[in-house]
Amino acid sequence: MYAHERSLVERYQGKPFALLGVNTDPLEAVQQIYEKNKISWRSWVQGSTEGPVPIKWDIQTWPTIFLIDHRGIIRHRLGVVSPHELDALIERLMSEVE
Repeated sequence: MYAHERSLVERYQGKPFALLGVNTDPLEAVQQIYEKNKISWRSWVQGSTEGPVPIKWDIQTWPTIFLIDHRGIIRHRLGVVSPHELDALIERLMSEVE
């Protein structure tokens, strides 16, 4: 899904939208994945599922996607989601802002 996520970042550039990652793999593995897939969005690298971000945000399944609106309110908490469904949810949030 990396290519799809990359296109989301590009499409919504300059709009009230951010894509953030939380990764529980070891730092070296994360660096390789990011370089290979040309990932440009920010991520927390926790190194395990016991890091502060997964605990504070109560992340229990991987991946977990949080859609946060322009006011900082969590609007959706998603597990595995199709690219089409994710696009539709983001579009709905963007239409509320504009």
